[in-house]
Amino acid sequence: MERNLQSGEAVKKLQQLIKSIHTCVFISSGKACDCLSRPMAVVDTDHQGNIWFFTNIHSNKVKDVEIENRVELVFAHPGKHCYLHVKGRAGVVTDKRSIQEKWTPVVKAWFPKGIDDPALCLLKVKTDEAFYWETGSSRIGEMIRMALSIMVRRSLLKGVHGELHV
Repeated sequence: MERNLQSGEAVKKLQQLIKSIHTCVFISSGKACDCLSRPMAVVDTDHQGNIWFFTNIHSNKVKDVEIENRVELVFAHPGKHCYLHVKGRAGVVTDKRSIQEKWTPVVKAWFPKGIDDPALCLLKVKTDEAFYWETGSSRIGEMIRMALSIMVRRSLLKGVHGELHV
């Protein structure tokens, strides 16, 4: 079933999916226009649908974003049967207040100097487009529905997918 969501409802769904999955593949392209992918943990998804990450200011992803700010984020949690694809524009944020607001003790594993680490920055991804898929059932449930669908000759498969217009 297709279910496209708008505004506040779309942001809530985006936040729910990201909280559930938490880690994505962050895809950027630099001056060579080659897609580069790396796993990234989300720090926050704010009320405007912006997605935030901590990173090193000297990293290749920051260099990529400074050349070409369009990025894609791919979230997948096969165990929960939910998937999310986000297209957006990334920007580097070095504002200490923003860093302090989003700081969590876990980040200290990568930045032992804490919020005063000169290499610490945030990447903010403004969501332009988002697409989601959820089946809402276990693999066994889906297999049973698939078998029943074949027997009764009509689809009994459940699931929701759609666009999130934040």
